[in-house]
Amino acid sequence: MIQRIISQLQDFFGISRKEARGTLVLMIILFFLIWTPFVFRRWILPHFPLPATDQSANIQKLDSIVAEIEEATPKSYTENNFKESSSSKKPTKPARLFSFDPNQATVDELTELGIPPFLAKRIDKYRSKGGKFRKKEDLLHIYDFPADVYKTLEPYITLPATPDKSFAEKSNANIAEKATNRPFINERKPYTKPVIASFDINTADTTQLVILKGIGSKLSLRILKFRDGLGGFHSTSQYSEIYGLDSLALSELNKYAKVNSPTKKINVNTATIEELSSHSYLRNKKLAAVIINYRAQHGNYNSLEDLKKVRVLDAGTIEKLAPYLTF
Repeated sequence: MIQRIISQLQDFFGISRKEARGTLVLMIILFFLIWTPFVFRRWILPHFPLPATDQSANIQKLDSIVAEIEEATPKSYTENNFKESSSSKKPTKPARLFSFDPNQATVDELTELGIPPFLAKRIDKYRSKGGKFRKKEDLLHIYDFPADVYKTLEPYITLPATPDKSFAEKSNANIAEKATNRPFINERKPYTKPVIASFDINTADTTQLVILKGIGSKLSLRILKFRDGLGGFHSTSQYSEIYGLDSLALSELNKYAKVNSPTKKINVNTATIEELSSHSYLRNKKLAAVIINYRAQHGNYNSLEDLKKVRVLDAGTIEKLAPYLTF
């Protein structure tokens, strides 16, 4: 089970077997660190409750402090403050009503009409930034403008009889002007999708792989690492053995990645344990050691039939190794 997890980590992250073991140990340590606070609060902390006397003493101290604060704070101050704040929020009635243009009236004139001073300043600031009142209802767009004040002032609002050209009219004029240049639009060349050319998978690099659909930089590195571990692909059917390839990436590889270069072969009669175990089909050093020990005891291998005599090698593994071995 553990060896299978280590192999999956090795394939997924593209790391060595030693690094995969370290990653597994680190993941186990992090798991325990994450769950330690929960275990401590759930099962350990309840066994050490705080003394009840200390809790009651603390509550009594807090109650006495609150009582002192309430006695020191005069009630009249808070009541007067509330009355003043509530009365200040009441809108003052307009002292004098007269016709006015909200685009030109001064702050004093707006205040004289009964508009609160802070709203009069807000209207002036809105106009200074280029804002304009084109309709009477635009006055309600000012933030926090009272509706009852607007109803009182609505009959006295006067706007210019010939307003400036609206934004919609200007945009329509721009559209009409662009319509006269329509022949230039027809002259645009249609977009043509770039054609992806086929390439040799055994000599390709990441730049040729990432242009395929479903293959990113991480997956392209995994493909090249698997290829280099094999010594090159001898058939496109081996693409399905690469971990993490979905149906889209697999179809793109079968369509554009061709096998045109020969594979790198290993002489099974002279290879060392490191050379055999570096191959993608012989990652287990113990298996490579058995092959070499059998060679030392029975002599050199002459064909695949001699390899079948090594009991730890199954027929499927020997069939996959066949294109990469020489005798």
